[in-house]
Amino acid sequence: MELLEKVAYLKGLAEGLGIDDATKEGKVIKLMIDILDDVVLTIADVGEGFALFGEQLESMDEDLEEIMDDLYGDDDEDDDDDGCGCMHHGHHHHDHDIFEGELYEVTCPSCGDVICVDEDMLDEGEINCPGCGELLEFDLDGELDEEDVEDKEETD
Repeated sequence: MELLEKVAYLKGLAEGLGIDDATKEGKVIKLMIDILDDVVLTIADVGEGFALFGEQLESMDEDLEEIMDDLYGDDDEDDDDDGCGCMHHGHHHHDHDIFEGELYEVTCPSCGDVICVDEDMLDEGEINCPGCGELLEFDLDGELDEEDVEDKEETD
């Protein structure tokens, strides 16, 4: 490391000039060199720790990417992926192009499919699941009202 080499050179210069702690100035110079040596070694330790932290963070990032791929599928394999994040039967669907405004993801309690809906669909209050045809009803918060779905199943 360049700093370590410079401090070692400074120590050598001080010794070569005969600087020792017999004088007030010599004490100050030697103490300054010792402090510089400690600071440089501390910086080296911090640098090593930071490098190790970076390696661990990179490893965690790779692990997280694998987990995300397992949960949501590998987006790299889907050439048609446009980053919409909506899933239907394990594949991205692109019906969101017809949606206006903000999209919401709703999970069908019957088949587990994730369906993207927009505010207009939420205002209508219900939609048939494209996966299983189940009638899904929404409450005012835009979340799936599972009790309504269960009630519909009992009346059918």
